[in-house]
Amino acid sequence: MTRQITAFSNPLIKDVRALRDKRHRREQGRFLAEGLRILTEALDAGHVPELLFFADQSASHPLVRRLVSAVEQAGGEAIETSDDILSKLSGKDNPGAVIGVYAELPTALDRIDRHAAPIWLVAERLRDPGNLGTILRTADAVGAGGVILIGECTDPFSVEAVRASMGALFTVALARSDWSGFLDWLRAGEGQLVGLHLDGAVDYQLPDYRPPTFLLTGNEAQGMLPEMAEACDVLVKIPMLGRADSLNAAVATAVMAYEVLNQRRVRLDAAGRQA
Repeated sequence: MTRQITAFSNPLIKDVRALRDKRHRREQGRFLAEGLRILTEALDAGHVPELLFFADQSASHPLVRRLVSAVEQAGGEAIETSDDILSKLSGKDNPGAVIGVYAELPTALDRIDRHAAPIWLVAERLRDPGNLGTILRTADAVGAGGVILIGECTDPFSVEAVRASMGALFTVALARSDWSGFLDWLRAGEGQLVGLHLDGAVDYQLPDYRPPTFLLTGNEAQGMLPEMAEACDVLVKIPMLGRADSLNAAVATAVMAYEVLNQRRVRLDAAGRQA
């Protein structure tokens, strides 16, 4: 049975609203996701929220009913509330029809199977949650195994990053590591490390990318640290024909990811014609 909460002073509302703060997310090991599309993507990927808040006027929507049923079957709680309270929880004036509270997803590097996919995206000291969300969406779009975050990156479980990922946070693997730990792990097996770099690099369409390919993108403002560039198997650059000297980090990552994907498609097509 669902219950109703209509008071802003309700302790549960205060507790869930606190998850917009990184410290409280870490303390509780939980995070917020907002919007019917994102929660449905999560459910399709096997992730059921512990708590589900939905607007009273959306209770009859078939996807909301599906979410409510899944939450209750999993032992969670579905709560009917108002748009005002949903707005308070999400921090938006026009919140989505549903908000879910999820247990934080595992991010240990040693759970990653490098052979699960031919492409992996690696982001180093990424600061902008919008960029991280976009990189997660790119990983999903190109069939990448997942995203590996290096160093002090923005929190992937922030409301902003989850929102920008449009559900991809739930559909691709996510790992976090420091640089030395990642490099030790990478060199313990197969893997081509490709760095996006402005200086001393070759055109991004020239190298032969071989799986598993790990695409490394540096910090938005400072780029890649020298020791990371030195560790790469190949450094590539995307030509800039206008006045801008670089692309947005998420855009550059997407361009590179599709180049790797296209090379793989060409090889597979060629192999198919020869068979």
